[in-house]
Parts: sequence; structure tokens; C-alpha cells
Amino acid sequence: MKIEIWSDYVCPFCYIGKRNFEIGLEQFEHKEEVEVVFRSFQLDSYAKKNTGMDIHQVLSSKHGIPYEKAKALNDQMVQQTKAVGLDYQMDKMIPTNSYDAHRLSYYAKEKGKMKEFIERIMKAHFTDSLDIGDHATLVQLASEIGLDVNEALDVLVNDKYNENIAADRAEGSKIGIQGVPFFVVNDKYAISGAQPSQVFLEILQRVWKEEYANAKVEKYKLKSSLDDYCSDGTCKF
Repeated sequence: MKIEIWSDYVCPFCYIGKRNFEIGLEQFEHKEEVEVVFRSFQLDSYAKKNTGMDIHQVLSSKHGIPYEKAKALNDQMVQQTKAVGLDYQMDKMIPTNSYDAHRLSYYAKEKGKMKEFIERIMKAHFTDSLDIGDHATLVQLASEIGLDVNEALDVLVNDKYNENIAADRAEGSKIGIQGVPFFVVNDKYAISGAQPSQVFLEILQRVWKEEYANAKVEKYKLKSSLDDYCSDGTCKF
């Protein structure tokens, strides 16, 4: 069974969705038969590095809402993450462009370390308040999971793996992805948003029970009170 996960490392719902999926997968009795494939889907390719703004200012500017409302929405997000054991530090988060982090993830994939890299990069952004758009930071994070420092730097300096990101974007657009996280199971079931772990478990069980029979793609939408931010449990681009 194959599960493809489209996500962006700066999308707050993507880390939540990833964790919920992992919790559901852990309860799946055939988890050893599941192949997880991570795909990139950058929400804002024009996002700036070194904005000089905090995440509340970025949200306020992007959606045209007062700063205090933006902060209240982000505070609400923090409370939501605690339910799945995550610790978002929104006040200290460094807004940046995730493109280079996505490129480096493909180097990690070649070395069999993509899962570890994605977990580390998301924790770095949402919990450790690190700048994941900075090359020195990215190289350090790569080294922490056992990747070669010089090779990682070479990837970043020489703009490698651009074609991988473009290919993922093209395929994601082809199947109609408009927001992340987005999960596709065996090219049959699409799960949109940071669904509860039970939803992921039920889908895994259903697909296994049907023995990969053709089935209508079903989309599950997660109702969110953060409608002004990322509706349906997804971040839109």
C-alpha cells in the first residue's frame, strides 16, 4: 500500500496532519506493508526570506486582518497542536521561503533519510524557532540526521533538485491539489487536511479490506474554526 503526502514545511496544518497520520498508521495492523512517499507542494513560491516580521504580522498583511486577530488565530493554532503532542512557538517563529528546504529534502531522500529530514525541518521551524530558509541552518539540520555537510551545502549552492519540486507541483496540480496537507492512498482515496488519526486509520483499513479494488475517490474535509487562516484543515496557496 502506498501513501503519498503533499506538504509544505511552513504550513502549520502539515505538521499536525503528519503527526495524526503517524498515530493512525501506528495503530494499523499492516503498517509494515505501507510505503510512505513525501511530495513537495510549496504554498508560496514568492515568499521572502528575512522579512523582519513575525508570523502574526505576515498573516495580518496577507489576509488584511488586524494584528491582534492574526495573533489570536495563531494562539488558537498553538492550542490545537498540543492535542497531538506538538509544541508550536508561533511568537518566535521565523517566516521564510521553504524552497531550499524542499530541495534539500530530495538529497535526503537519495540518502534514505527523507522521513528524518522532514521531521527535523518541521520541528526546527515550528518548535525550535530556527530559520529554515537559511543555508547554514539547513546544513546544520542535515548534519544532525547524519547527512554529509559538504554534500548538503553543494545541493543548496548549486540549485540542485529544482526539477523534483517542479515535477511534484505539476503532478499535484494535475490531481487537483489546492491546499496541503493532502494524502493519496493507492491513487484511489484522497484525504484533504489535517484529519484526526482515526480517519487515517479507517482509510487504511478500508483500502486493505478492499484489496486495492477500484473505488471512488473520497475526500474528507475537516471543519476548522480558523476559516480566515487555513480553512478545511489545509493551508491554501
